[in-house]
Amino acid sequence: MSLHQPLRRLSWISVLVLLMFSCVAQARASLPDFTELVENHGAAVVNISTTQKLKHPKVSRLPHGMPEGIPEGPFGDLFRHFFGEQGPGGQGPGEQFNAKSLGSGFIISSDGYVMTNHHVIKDATEILVRLSDRRELEATLIGSDERSDVALLKIDADHLPVVKIGNSEKLKVGEWVLAIGTPFGFDHSATAGIVSAKGRALPRENYVPFIQTDVAINPGNSGGPLFNLDGEVVGINSQIYSRTGGFMGLSFAIPIDMAMKVVEQLKDSGHVTRGWLGVLIQDVTRELAESFGMDKPRGALVARVVPDSPAEAAGLKVGDIITKFNGKTVIMSSDLPPLVGITPVGEQVGVEILRNGKVKTLSVELGELSEDELQLAGGEPKSAKTSRIKITVSDLTAEQRKRLGISEKGVLVNQVLAGPARKAGVRRGDVILMINNVEVMDSEQFRELVDNLPAGKSVPILVQRRGGPVFLALKIDED
Repeated sequence: MSLHQPLRRLSWISVLVLLMFSCVAQARASLPDFTELVENHGAAVVNISTTQKLKHPKVSRLPHGMPEGIPEGPFGDLFRHFFGEQGPGGQGPGEQFNAKSLGSGFIISSDGYVMTNHHVIKDATEILVRLSDRRELEATLIGSDERSDVALLKIDADHLPVVKIGNSEKLKVGEWVLAIGTPFGFDHSATAGIVSAKGRALPRENYVPFIQTDVAINPGNSGGPLFNLDGEVVGINSQIYSRTGGFMGLSFAIPIDMAMKVVEQLKDSGHVTRGWLGVLIQDVTRELAESFGMDKPRGALVARVVPDSPAEAAGLKVGDIITKFNGKTVIMSSDLPPLVGITPVGEQVGVEILRNGKVKTLSVELGELSEDELQLAGGEPKSAKTSRIKITVSDLTAEQRKRLGISEKGVLVNQVLAGPARKAGVRRGDVILMINNVEVMDSEQFRELVDNLPAGKSVPILVQRRGGPVFLALKIDED
């Protein structure tokens, strides 16, 4: 064998090793380095601890298998709160005790203004802010807003480190982000991930278009900042989706653009006012889009116009589909409430709607959102058959109309058999207000309307049920 052959093999191995190290170096270079971000901006993140007055429950026993000795601190207080063991000082069931909770926050001005979540400081009798230099300062609550889950605190200090406020509108799905907070009491813990989605609507959270991330967020992270790679705060870490109580890959942050608008109002007046349009809306499904003659589902479908509301004054009608509000496109119905909420009360805005297949723009002067909520209840059945869609309906009595808050239209659904109505989602106890864009006045007229419905084509049907009005898509099969 020639001496050159081993040398050639060695040279090829050297080349492969060099290529391998080159690939590793390139992979490292492509990953973000968060060290500088944490060093430059971590000092503006604070720990927030609160004290609340709670009562021990009357039941005084621990779950099977729990140890008898419960440690002091916020987690011990949490166990005592839920399971009723006597607390420090011998408090018994029903007696008050001091419960402590932990959260995070961040400094937005060098003179001591601090942002956090509403739920972090809710019902607190004492709020302590611990800075990165280990100082602990008592905070004053400037204002708190439950709907957006934003709170503003003030501590008596000067020349404090502050965060840079970014622009959450510019965030892109897939972008790297970093959270700094106090999960389970571990100060200044940094966790990283990416933006998973934007504009997420959560149950009972209609006025916040959440940023969804896969950043590890746990109890104690609430109220802390979400940074982009430029070291700018783009969100406030607020909620997680979890079946265990711990992180499962779904975290939600309040967009900083919205949070700062809330803070401005809290700073000026201590409370927040929101624009009010006065409509109840729902998503446009594929079937509903077909029934309204749309090429694809989009917009917010108006299921009810509140009497004496800005929407009624502007001429909005049930069955209108809102496609733009104040120049911004409405893709999903959940896009609309945040847009309305952040618009100043009394401002005149344009609302683009789709009505009977035609685009129209209305001008609306927004009112102020109140805390009133509508609740509807079902009624007692009476017999009146409508066989074509397999349901039984009846006229509403005066007592039923009063109880349901319905004036002079609608019929009550008493029975739903297997057929088109059941497929559409009609339920017993619903009140049918409109079918195929025609208002339903009584059961006789309703039967006539049903008899004249086209076969093989989806038509919209508006029903009112517990929780409010809702559009459904009804389709009668062709013979």
